Amino acid sequence: MTHPSTRRTVLATGAAALVAAGCSKHGDDNNSSKASPSASASGGQVLAKTSDIPVGGGKVFTDQKVVVTQPTKDEFKAFSAICTHRGCTVNKVADGTIDCPCHGSRFRIADGSVAGGPAPRPLPAEQIEVEGNSIRLA
Repeated sequence: MTHPSTRRTVLATGAAALVAAGCSKHGDDNNSSKASPSASASGGQVLAKTSDIPVGGGKVFTDQKVVVTQPTKDEFKAFSAICTHRGCTVNKVADGTIDCPCHGSRFRIADGSVAGGPAPRPLPAEQIEVEGNSIRLA
């Protein structure tokens, strides 16, 4: 006797397929001796030049899921670009806040704290390195 598919079975099967697909990288040839063209021995991927981040503002790096801000001159901060409310990616930095387009949450550029809900928690800090005029993921 066969059993009809349940929602749980379909979801579990789909989740297993996603996990299996996510375990490999497109074009990964398992050669760890190759360095990324945007990486250096002193840090990770170059995100931007310091001049790309406006004082009192910031920039969202969607692919890296990080937002870099410059609250005051020569002070650079980085936070997760994933909103703590429902997991949407923030999409802009304006008027001293990092803004989420989904439900209107806003976070302060200086410390990632919640400036306007419904987000329940601040954006987690991310590690960056500022070296010369380059900002890199740490």
